[in-house]
This record gives sequence, C-alpha cells and structure tokens, in this order.
Amino acid sequence: MNWDKFAPWAHKVVDWTQSYHNGISDLPVRAQTAPGAILNALPAIPPDGPEPVEQIFRDFEDIVMPGMTHWQHPRFFAYFNSNASPASVLAEFLAMALSPQCMLWQTSPAATEMETRMMDWLRQSIGLPDGYHGVIQDSASSATLAAVLTMREKALDWHGNTQGLPGQPTLRIYASSEVHTSVDRAIWISGVGQDNLVRVPIKGDWRGMDPDALDAAIEADKTAGLMPVGVILSVGGTGSGATDPVAACIDVAEKHGLYTHVDAAWAGSAMICPEYRDMWAGTEKADSIVFNPHKWLGVQFDCSAHFLKDPEHLVKTLAISPEYLKTHGAEGIINYSEWSVPLGRRFRALKIWFVLRTYGLEGLRDRLRNHINWGQKLHDRIAAEPDFEIVTSPMWSLFTFRYLRDGADLDDLNLALVNAVNDDGRIYLTQTRIDGALVIRFQAGQFDCTEHDVMMVHDVVTEIARGLA
Repeated sequence: MNWDKFAPWAHKVVDWTQSYHNGISDLPVRAQTAPGAILNALPAIPPDGPEPVEQIFRDFEDIVMPGMTHWQHPRFFAYFNSNASPASVLAEFLAMALSPQCMLWQTSPAATEMETRMMDWLRQSIGLPDGYHGVIQDSASSATLAAVLTMREKALDWHGNTQGLPGQPTLRIYASSEVHTSVDRAIWISGVGQDNLVRVPIKGDWRGMDPDALDAAIEADKTAGLMPVGVILSVGGTGSGATDPVAACIDVAEKHGLYTHVDAAWAGSAMICPEYRDMWAGTEKADSIVFNPHKWLGVQFDCSAHFLKDPEHLVKTLAISPEYLKTHGAEGIINYSEWSVPLGRRFRALKIWFVLRTYGLEGLRDRLRNHINWGQKLHDRIAAEPDFEIVTSPMWSLFTFRYLRDGADLDDLNLALVNAVNDDGRIYLTQTRIDGALVIRFQAGQFDCTEHDVMMVHDVVTEIARGLA
C-alpha cells in the first residue's frame, strides 16, 4: 500500500468504526473464544510477499474480532473502562497520521505546549490549586513509579541513581492493603523491595488507612534505624473504591518530612464534579497526584494526568541530557521526556483538547453523575433481594455484593456465578476479595452506557444465580 491507495481503505475503516460502535451492544461483552483459538488461526510463518488488503481486512474480521473483549460495550462493568469517545478517536486518527515523537520541545513544539495547557485545564477541572504542574504519563503505574523513584532519590540526597542502594539505609514506604498492585511493582522496580512496603491497617466504611497506625508504623521504623521516605495514598482503590483520609494521612507524613503521592487513577475524574471533592479533601497538599482521563472522561487509552507540586524533584530524579537531546538557542522550554521514565512520548494532549472542547466540563459531569446515580439505584435493587447481600457500599459508581445460599461454599458459589454471567455474554463483571471473602464487583463507567444497561445487571445476575445447579 502507498499513500495514493490509502484513502479508500481509510474511508472503509472509518465506516467500519462507526458501524462497530453503533452495533456493539448486540455483541457478547467478553470474548467467547477458547484459549489458543486465535493463535492457531494465525499462520505460523510470516508472508514472503505482499498480500491484498482485502484479504487482510477479511482476516481481521474473521480471526481478530471474535477474540476481542469489547471495552466500549455499554454493559462492560468488569474493570474501569478504557473509554474511547468519538471525539477522542478522531484526535487519535490525527495523532497517528502525524506520528510525531514528542520527547523534546524541538521535536514538536505544538505537542509540548499543548500538553502544558491541557494539564492546566485538567488541574482547574478537578479543583487543584495554582502551583501544581502536570505531565501526561502513559498510565498511573508509570506515575506511581516516578513518585517512588522521587521519594527514593530525595531521601538519599539524590545519590541513589549514582551510588545504587547497597550500603544505603533501608528505605520504607507506607500504603494500605487496598492500594493498586502497581504500587508493589513500583517498589520492586525502584529497588526499595517488597519487604519495605509497609501495609498500614485500614478502618471505617471507606476502608481507608488509619492515620494513627501510620504514625505508629513510621515511629517504629525510625526507632529500628530504618529510613521512612514516603506515603502512597489511595482515592478510589480498584477492588472496592477504598479511599484513605487524605488530609489526616498527609498531616502525619508532613510531621515526619515524607513525600506523599495520591493514586486517584479512577476516582480522580469524579473531581470535575465539585460535590465529590470532599472525598479527597487534603489532596491539595500532596507532592504528587495521578488520575487517568482514559478511565472515565472519555479520553482514549493511554492518557494519565500526573500533577506535581515541585516538578524539579521529578526532573532531578529522571532527567538525563546527552548532547543530541539538547535544544540550543531556546529559553524557558520544557522537555517532558525529563518528567517520565520513557524517552519516547506520543502526542497525547491532542485527544484531551478534542474531548474537553467537544463535550465541555458540564457534559462530562452529566455522564459521571448518571453513572453514580444509576450505580446507587442498582445497589438498592440488589440489596432488596433476600438471597443477596451488599458487601461494600457504593464508592462513586463502584460497589460489591455476593449471592447467598444455605449450606453452600460462598466463595465457590460466587465464583461460579460470575463465570456463568460472563459466559452468558450480556454483561461483564469481575470478582474481588474483601477481607478474604470472594465477592462480585460492579462499576459503571462506560462513556455511552444508559440506565437500562446498568439495570440489566440486576436482571441478568438474579436470573443466572437462581438457575445455578
């Protein structure tokens, strides 16, 4: 294919995309293929010569599509949705057509300067005060890794990168048991080590970190000759929406001079609605904050908003500038590759620009409020069923529940139920564990889902539950 032959196929792809999204609700949400089916349908050796695009496209429809789980399906309730609004898809088409490598200001000034402006739009949108500076990361995992590396370097007076960790004090980082496993990975990759991630007990309906227990753990480590370096807080944890008392925990961290990072990967988007901001009160004092516009704001994956009170700490941790990466003759520029672990960077700001302008903040707020209200209504319907119980109450649009049956092993029963529901194909849920018990997890967040889609969860779950042998 060359550019002269590109346009007809581009038009076909656009038409296919529109048809796919318009008809997606008629498809089973989760892929129904058996393990190995797609692999075995693909030739074991690559082609020696060119093949017609017509055949490639047919194979895409016949081989690839049956093995796709449809993340844009309005009844995808399993994980936090990786949303792709039409405006975001258009922006991605343009970004892919340009295909810039936006590692430096000079390699695409528009990408860098739009990133600066879009991150400030997002800062204002979620109510963070002036003084925070933002960078787009690929995911919250990368932002958390960057925060952990910064904690490490700041505590070691910026010697960790040069001297390594052998011979240094044992570093300690604090988080609750409800934080995402990306925190564990960041601890591994940073060299701090899993044994030095201190799990602070939780308490209360929000399943948040106990500030008094945090203070006691830090004091105990100091007494033992260990070096506390940072606290990672959760707002809207993946399992049940667990949310730490941010203000109280940051007060403890500040008392001990520790760096703080708030992981609000999913729930941070809800802060565009002022009425939900009390649920993360105190976040405006954090050193580092992350949330994912690609989860709930309709911005195509990947796009993670990472805010910093003092970006110089991050730059000092990550920046490296060989001569070929230096920009001469330009003052006051930002090279965002110095703010992230990867050197290469895509033009992600474009899709934020398209989405915020196309829907406006009020249009996005309406969607989030609907998801939250519909989730509460579904919760109430399930709670009214005599053979179901609510395990954790709604945190925004997320709650957990389980099916009850006398004499049954409830873990096995609920795992059988969630598997049967997903095999049925009408909706997609997932399981989690709460205090060791296996429960079913629901979360509404797909960009175009309706109240009918959400209410279908009650009908499908109760029907299948009562039909289980």
